[in-house]
Amino acid sequence: MPGQEITVTATDGGRFTAYLTPPPSTPAPGLLVLPEIYNINDHIRGVAEGFAAEGYLVLAPDVFWRVEPETYLPYTPDGQTRARALNQRLDVDALIEDLGACVATLKAHPDCTGKVGATGFCLGGKLAYLCAARLGVDAAASYYGVKIENYLDEADRVACPTVLHFAGRDPHVPPEAVAAIRARMDAMANVDIHLYPEAEHGFNRAGYPPYHEASAALARKRTLALFQDALA
Repeated sequence: MPGQEITVTATDGGRFTAYLTPPPSTPAPGLLVLPEIYNINDHIRGVAEGFAAEGYLVLAPDVFWRVEPETYLPYTPDGQTRARALNQRLDVDALIEDLGACVATLKAHPDCTGKVGATGFCLGGKLAYLCAARLGVDAAASYYGVKIENYLDEADRVACPTVLHFAGRDPHVPPEAVAAIRARMDAMANVDIHLYPEAEHGFNRAGYPPYHEASAALARKRTLALFQDALA
């Protein structure tokens, strides 16, 4: 079912757009879907609708609203150039506070059970990890999260069940980054780390290169199992 754009109010009074997609029946757990650097474009809205069809009240926020609001970019060379420029100007700490407002919005929604998870891709994968570390979400699934290794001093704050998916052929999250994350988090009972050896960065992006169907299907199965258990 298609969603609708709503307005979320940040803690400092700013207002930003988010894409809210309802599940087939309610009440339902809430889920943040956090995008790549291309922001909440048509693909990510489709991902949100896919999770909603699985029984979640899904919210996908505009992550660049403080830089250039409502800029949703295509998977083209020009789109990539613009996305990288926006990402360079992103204040991650301020964004996590904004995502806290999104979590509060979901929890306050009459169709939400009160439990909220987070999942995200690339930039959004890092954000999903930070939601687990800072916002007290009930579960988190990160897909090829970039620069998580720079935030490993926050790993002890990750108390919820968490899954981290990484691609074996990923120059944006190279083997040494995955090794550092494993060294810090492998022993954590609530964290599962999975490597997809044949996949590249962006392997979940159905319909666009470098989509890798087998890896995406297995990662989705693991992600849904996590949410079905932790958000029930």
